[in-house]
Amino acid sequence: MGKGLTQFTRRCALLALSAALMLALAPVNSAQAAWPEKPIKLVLPFGPGGVADVSSRIMADKLSQKFNQRVVIENMPGPGGIAAARAVAGAAPDGYTMLLITNGTAISVPSFKSLPFDPVKDFEMVSMVGTFDLVFVVKGDSEYKTLGDFLKAVKAQPGKLNIGTISVGGTQHLGGELFKSVGNLDVQIVPYKTSPEIVVALLRNDVQLMVDFPPAVQGQVADKKLRILAVSSPKESPLFPGIPTVDAAGVKGYEVISWNGVGMPKDTPKEIVATMNKAMHEVLALPEVKEQFARVGVVAHPSTPQELMGRLTSDIKKWDDVIVKAGIPRK
Repeated sequence: MGKGLTQFTRRCALLALSAALMLALAPVNSAQAAWPEKPIKLVLPFGPGGVADVSSRIMADKLSQKFNQRVVIENMPGPGGIAAARAVAGAAPDGYTMLLITNGTAISVPSFKSLPFDPVKDFEMVSMVGTFDLVFVVKGDSEYKTLGDFLKAVKAQPGKLNIGTISVGGTQHLGGELFKSVGNLDVQIVPYKTSPEIVVALLRNDVQLMVDFPPAVQGQVADKKLRILAVSSPKESPLFPGIPTVDAAGVKGYEVISWNGVGMPKDTPKEIVATMNKAMHEVLALPEVKEQFARVGVVAHPSTPQELMGRLTSDIKKWDDVIVKAGIPRK
């Protein structure tokens, strides 16, 4: 009788312990299941109006509708994206603060002697957002009908031709430096402060080729004042059918893909990361989103967290090599 009572008592104790554990875990699970319960902030390392800002707002609007919670864009521009990255890296890992991670983030690592954050270690990667090319442009009546024509002219006139870019140490400038390096070209890379200044220089023949993002030249290309000779991606862009890649046009091995993605603070719960990844895949697959992205030269490209991390790490190495070869001093 005593033995049976002891077994019964132990069984009751185990059941009580199991119930207590379930109750203890329930608030955590229900909280994660209910995410998001308040607005989500997406911090951008750029000011308003650029390609990244416009495409992020398009995506944020659709995510807001999907979650029935606002996804708010916060612009936090600054050198190297440092302010934005530091703000998000130090935020609570609860899924309510996100960072727009870009190829510019990768460029910052070799561009600075030190950074107050580590983009590889301080963030959970969520998904890519989109990709966009650099375009290689000449004036509408240029004698260079193809990029191959320009390459021949460079060989015939070493040191005489100029390529205009903006933002020393930025994607456009480094894309020009990589073009010079991979093609073994004796040309001058001439940086300007703004894209309109390069357009003026191109029309005046101060520079003979321009390297920039598509929105910078869309209007002039439509008016036939400028012509696109090539795109920087490894395969033909769906946004520029019939325009060859730089690789196909004669500079073998040249490839530059600009990209944006989303990250969350390190140790954000995997369930939240997975929920946002799934939502981004669904939103970026919408025809209207793809169409709106295309207007600013972006191809929607959701991904796994692993693909985003792979792009980030490979671009850090790639741009480190370019910066060293170009002799650009670290800040």
